[in-house]
Amino acid sequence: MAIEMNDLLQLILDEGGSDLHIQVGVPPMIRMDGHIVSLDTAPLTPDDTESLMKSITALENQQKIRTHGGCDFGFAFGTAARFRVSVFKTKGNIGMVLRVIPNDLLTLEQIGLPPIIKDILFKPRGMCLVTGPTGSGKSTTLASMINIINHERNDHIITIEEPIEFYHPHKKCVVTQREVHVDVPSFADGLRGALRQDPDIILVGEMRDLETIESAVTAAETGHLVFSTLHTTGAAETIDRIVGAFPADQQEQIRIQLANSIVAVISQVLCPRHDRPGRVAAHEIMISTPSIKSLIRDGKTFRITSDIQTGAKYGMQTLDARLTELYQEGKISYGELITKCKDAQSVIQQMQGTK
Repeated sequence: MAIEMNDLLQLILDEGGSDLHIQVGVPPMIRMDGHIVSLDTAPLTPDDTESLMKSITALENQQKIRTHGGCDFGFAFGTAARFRVSVFKTKGNIGMVLRVIPNDLLTLEQIGLPPIIKDILFKPRGMCLVTGPTGSGKSTTLASMINIINHERNDHIITIEEPIEFYHPHKKCVVTQREVHVDVPSFADGLRGALRQDPDIILVGEMRDLETIESAVTAAETGHLVFSTLHTTGAAETIDRIVGAFPADQQEQIRIQLANSIVAVISQVLCPRHDRPGRVAAHEIMISTPSIKSLIRDGKTFRITSDIQTGAKYGMQTLDARLTELYQEGKISYGELITKCKDAQSVIQQMQGTK
């Protein structure tokens, strides 16, 4: 009997998985708590994966797969959840990865973020970046922040995403959600358009090119609260990545602009829990202070981590300090602590010093 996509989607929701992998030659596989688990069924054939793809993919996207070798889109699975889908050709066959986008958004406390972060959501302008590797929960954190703003501010929120993941109904805010390649050609075009649409808060799904970064920084400088993501770990690396995207003769100017506009950088990683099933997020939090502004302006980003270490009164914490706390609370394993921290040698020395 052929496997039905609806059965697979229901299974991943029932089991609490995060991703469903469909490929020829192996059974369907689910990512559970960070690890891939194979279902106890026959390996999928080329006909199986083609038929599973067609059951959820619109005709225009099927055409894109034929001409471009893949496509990304989102869709609703009834009222249970949404899925973000990436379809691709592999060795001439169809493969897919479907990421679960839960309908219920988390509170900042459930995500593991301190109360200081809520203050950022009420800033009139500036840039808040949520960074981390793929699959670290950046989209969930940003969606939860937008949800809080939507409940508590009376403003206009514009999101520019590829694809739209979390749907935000109008609550206290008017919410305009635009999808790249559907509603607007690119992130940069969406941002340029947004500035003419009377926004208060702008969410840019990803700052992936120079034009988008430039537009986002300008929007943050000119009286808007801008949220976005980067695939970086740590505040210093994030600032360096943004500055490094610009030609050498523009880097001093962008450092000045960033110093003026950044309000926070939140870096996160997801770790499998040691004490029970599930995963827990660890965060590095940099809040912009006069000292951090001057470090960014002067190109001394290598000293930002030191400021974060001594900035607990502002709500700051380093990733390594938070991971160490999680290990000491028994929530993550020693192996997870050492592989996820940024400076393993220092963490090991500190742990030995506290014994």
